Parts: sequence; C-alpha cells; structure tokens
Amino acid sequence: MMNTQRLVLISGGAGGIGSALCTSFCQQGYAVGIGYSSNRHKAEALAEELNAQGGQALAVAMEYESRASIRDAMTRVTEHFRLPVSILINNGALAQEKPFDTIKDQDWERMLSINLQGPFIAVQEALQGMRQQQWGRVINITSIGGQWGGFNQVHYAASKAALINFTQSIAKIYSREGIASMAVAIGLVATEMSARELTTEAGKEKVRNIPADRLAYADEVAKQVLHLCQEESFYLTGQTINMNGGMYFG
Repeated sequence: MMNTQRLVLISGGAGGIGSALCTSFCQQGYAVGIGYSSNRHKAEALAEELNAQGGQALAVAMEYESRASIRDAMTRVTEHFRLPVSILINNGALAQEKPFDTIKDQDWERMLSINLQGPFIAVQEALQGMRQQQWGRVINITSIGGQWGGFNQVHYAASKAALINFTQSIAKIYSREGIASMAVAIGLVATEMSARELTTEAGKEKVRNIPADRLAYADEVAKQVLHLCQEESFYLTGQTINMNGGMYFG
C-alpha cells in the first residue's frame, strides 16, 4: 500500500540492513531520510539510486553521539519533504569485539553513547511531531546479544539489552497517544560486516548452531520492520520481535 504521507528517518541507512530498510520503505511510497555517520558516499549513492527509481530519499549526516547532529538531521528531512518524522528507526549502532577484561572505560562509554543515548535523543527529538499527529512508530533494531548476553561483546550486549527496556518504556508512556514502540532483535544477518566474521572457524560454527541453518537476509528484516509500521500492527507496541532463526525463544 503506497503511503506518501509518512516520513521515515533511518539511522545507519547506508549499511547492509539500513540500505534494505531504506529501499523497502521507498518502494512502498514513504519519504525516506537516510541517516549516515561515516558512509556519506554510500548514503548519497543510495539516495540517488532510489530517487532515480521514482522514490523520495535524502541522505543526511546523523552522528548518534551528538544531539545537535540528530536535531539537524531531523530539521533537514522535515524541511526537505515538508513532513514531520512519523517513523523513527534506530538502526545505526557501534559493534566492537573485545574480551571483557580488556574493555576500557572509554569503550564502554562510547558504546552506550551511540547504541543507547543516541536512540534516546532521537526519540526525544522526534516526539513532538508524532504527538502532534497522534501517530508514530519507534522501531529499535536490537540484538539477540541483548537477550542472552555477550561473550566478546559484553558492552554491546548490555547496550542492546537496555535498548529493549527503553523500547518498553516508550510504549508504556506514549502508546495512548497513537505512538507505538517496538524492538526487532536480530541474530546473524548476511551483510558485509558479518561476511568477514563468517570466514573464521568460529563464525562458521555460529551458523551451524542456527536451527534455521542459515543467516537472515537483510530484506527479511526490512519487510518485518515495514509490517510493524502498518496500522494493524499497532497492538504489538512494546513487544520485541525475535528474528534469530530459532536460536532464542524468550
């Protein structure tokens, strides 16, 4: 169903999952803000490609460590499309593999700054427009690591666990105003980032332990997120949707 009256802002929009999200929403007629941190070239190339296909896309710098950057990104997309942000997808995140006893204070602080404080700021900045419309979606891309803990990514797992709890809090506060908040907890997804890991024996063992016997595809994740933004999905507010191929059922 085409929806030209909704604007979606997606952080990490130039990555594997992010580009799939941007493409899926554009193809369904949404106006799309492609938030990027370091991948400016990829984000702008994706916007150009989607616009050439008849979509509505704009690449915007969006540093999740900075409220000023997040606020500026929202101002740019709302002024460009002349629409308020109706759907916010907190997809951009930092990942870092380190044994627990080598994680430094600054590693921990930066992880939570980007993966938790960034989404917190983005939701605060988007809320005014959503409340005025009495309609909104906050979709937080989390991880199975935030549900069953981390091994070499303890700080990453902690940030994702907190993001799930944050999702629930926003649902409790704002669902009565028509703003639904959901989390999508992903397992291993076939992206450029995971491809490097899966060349190792440890990575191959991870895939062998997935009941579905394969990685998720980025397009699969995007289609689930798209469904959560439909009217009939509102009653899922506060829920965490598990996309992990059967690895975890909580």
